[in-house]
Amino acid sequence: MRNTPQQVDFALKETSPNIGAGSITGDKLSCTYDLVEQMQYLYVRVVKAKDLPAKDVTGSCDPYVEVKLGNYKGVTKHFEKKSNPHWNQCFAFSKDRIQASTLEVLLKDKDIVIDDLIGRVLFELNEVPKRVPPDSPLAPQWYRMQDRKGERVKGEIMLAVWMGTQADEAFPDAWHSDAAAVGPEGVANIRSKVYLSPKLWYVRVNVIEAQDLLPSDKSRYPEVFVKAILGNQLLRTRTSPSKSINPMWNEDLMFVVAEPLEEPLILTVEDRVGSNKDEVLGKCLIPLQTVQRRLDHKPVNTRWFNLERYITVDGELKKETRFASRIHLRLCLDGGYHVLDESTHYSSDLRPTAKQLWRPSIGILELGVISAVGLMPMKTKDERGTTDAYCVAKYGQKWVRTRTIVDSSTPKWNEQYTWEVFDPCTVITIGVFDNGHIHGGDKGGKDLRIGKVRIRLSTLETDRVYTHSYPLLVLHSSGVKKMGEVQLAVRFTCSSLINMLHMYSHPLLPKMHYIHPLSVIQLDSLRHQAMQIVSMRLSRADPPLRKEVVEYMLDVDSHMWSMRRSKANFFRIMGVLSSLIAVGKWFDQICNWKNPLTTILIHILFVILVLYPELILPTIFLYLFLIGIWNFRWRPRHPPHMDTRLSHADAVHPDELDEEFDTFPTSKASDIVRMRYDRLRSIAGRVQTVVGDLATQGERFQSLLSWRDPRASTLFVTFCLIAAIVLYVTPFQVVGLLAGLYTLRHPRFRHKLPSVPLNFFRRLPARSDSML
Repeated sequence: MRNTPQQVDFALKETSPNIGAGSITGDKLSCTYDLVEQMQYLYVRVVKAKDLPAKDVTGSCDPYVEVKLGNYKGVTKHFEKKSNPHWNQCFAFSKDRIQASTLEVLLKDKDIVIDDLIGRVLFELNEVPKRVPPDSPLAPQWYRMQDRKGERVKGEIMLAVWMGTQADEAFPDAWHSDAAAVGPEGVANIRSKVYLSPKLWYVRVNVIEAQDLLPSDKSRYPEVFVKAILGNQLLRTRTSPSKSINPMWNEDLMFVVAEPLEEPLILTVEDRVGSNKDEVLGKCLIPLQTVQRRLDHKPVNTRWFNLERYITVDGELKKETRFASRIHLRLCLDGGYHVLDESTHYSSDLRPTAKQLWRPSIGILELGVISAVGLMPMKTKDERGTTDAYCVAKYGQKWVRTRTIVDSSTPKWNEQYTWEVFDPCTVITIGVFDNGHIHGGDKGGKDLRIGKVRIRLSTLETDRVYTHSYPLLVLHSSGVKKMGEVQLAVRFTCSSLINMLHMYSHPLLPKMHYIHPLSVIQLDSLRHQAMQIVSMRLSRADPPLRKEVVEYMLDVDSHMWSMRRSKANFFRIMGVLSSLIAVGKWFDQICNWKNPLTTILIHILFVILVLYPELILPTIFLYLFLIGIWNFRWRPRHPPHMDTRLSHADAVHPDELDEEFDTFPTSKASDIVRMRYDRLRSIAGRVQTVVGDLATQGERFQSLLSWRDPRASTLFVTFCLIAAIVLYVTPFQVVGLLAGLYTLRHPRFRHKLPSVPLNFFRRLPARSDSML
């Protein structure tokens, strides 16, 4: 296939970054940081000061420290009226941006008009010691201070100054010089962070029955149902078929809950007394901490719970003290399931909830987030486009977020992260976002998506470092757009090859999904609830991982209708069937003697296989083996990436994109909705015709022996009797040989009319005649 310039622009590119992996030189990072480029930083840790002189007229001191290196300046917080302040704050200055030769640490007294200098300490950069982990951290020392004239002043300051790399322990929490424009209130929002998804459980509520209900109207049969509420999830049973005061349901309700199990399960038994009116017959609150945790399919013990009843007295809701009724339940926390919180096509974790059921890890996944290039401006600042980019990577329960590189279209992160791998058939997702909360707290802004990359671990060779530049492709309402490129280094290290190969024989999901399967509708609903819980919990972290970031990483809208995606899936099916179609065309050419030599060879092979049928299966498997060995030469050498042609994103119609980005429910004008509805009806009409044709063919097979057409059934039954007698007295090899030679006969002995069996089959009746 010939690549267009646009396709080349969207392609994956192999890169050669200056990383330590695979290098034999010693001037690299230590082995823990060998997938990223080495970045040198000057670290300054300001610990504390003592015996500071009074500067104000009040006789007090409001000290703070200013760390100055050329044009860059970092400032600690200030303390009011304190002569022995304690800061323990670290500053990091990128060596690439250092232009000065002297580091200046100034201790100042905050004042209303102008801040007074208490004292300063100077360091020559060429005398600063170098430290590389795993060396122990440099011990801070007390330094005497001088004024601007070089004379010693009262007071001392404790500092540690060293040259290090991003592998240093101080790196994540340090103030960075490349974020000098960020105010103190925004610093927390730009730091790197590791998050953990909450531990999720399925809660199974089996509502069995209720007893001794007390409806207010004794003259009618109660129509009772149970409503269950857990957090913001609400489910209800069907109305009990036994319309009595002792109703029965025996119905399962499934919920998702996250640890810690703080919210109680609230059950209410209600009677449908009118079209829109329900009467509460009883209520009970069940704390989930008391609910049994189940690891397998064995049923748990049932329990009776008293239902509390509330009555209105003088306008207030009060609980009735006398006994009302009770409900019979089977409750458990199902730990044998894996709680799906991401799309099943891109799952990064397939383990059950209960840790006792986890298998040992099979390896380690290492990711180096190196840099990005050509990022598009995402917002406007001072009348110019700017981007404050950071990366988020998600695998299993562990989320990582790099630091934000402020105002750069070519950010360099060079951060490395590690995950344990329990299943090779999983996917790691890496997203790039623009930080919309740089300048303080939550101001209603959103972190905008720049692009996303998915890497399936099973497509990676073990112990090989993959360094590629991935295009960041985002589908907008105007079409697919390249937002830049992100450079990653990935390595999958296998700890036990036998265990990993053995994983391919295990079911993909835990066994509870097969012993007690959940319905597709249940799984979709539970997945949506799990996504909501994860996004809400991570958005409450500090710094928060925003809701829009989590939803984009988890593909929250992947189930929405899209004409483009439907076309792409149709052509994917056609691509799968194309090999079968090619085999069919090849066989047709054999039968029509397009190449006489090939046809003769096929005749010889066919005769050998008929005479020696024990060679059939070995021949098939040997053929598949040879194809596999032949294809090994052209095996993929790089991970798969987003394919615009496969996704039908490069030539999609604007109206189809407009429909894909429409809200649910729709916000479009009625004439547009009518046009789209008519288009959907025409497509559904074609699908309906195809489904009807398939049903017709199946019903014709059924009518062979149904005597719906007595003459056709008579002919078929007679043929079956004759065929049984002939096949009984004739060796099967002779029958197979004659049938094969008849199928492969020369075109001279063929005619263009359909065969007799096909004519007979097409004349059989179907139930389409009875359709309205």
